[in-house]
Amino acid sequence: MPVISRFYGMVIKMYFLTAEHNPPHIHVVYGEYLGVIDIRTSKMLECDLPNKALKIV
Repeated sequence: MPVISRFYGMVIKMYFLTAEHNPPHIHVVYGEYLGVIDIRTSKMLECDLPNKALKIV
């Protein structure tokens, strides 16, 4: 999965293949936390990313 951005200790990744699952989303790695965030709504779909980190993303 290619890295799109790195900031404040967070790594943002996203698949670019059109055959990937929907809805369009990004993966965030923040230390021991992982998050999957919907691009359209900015809502967390999976995992346990802290609210402070979610607001920054």
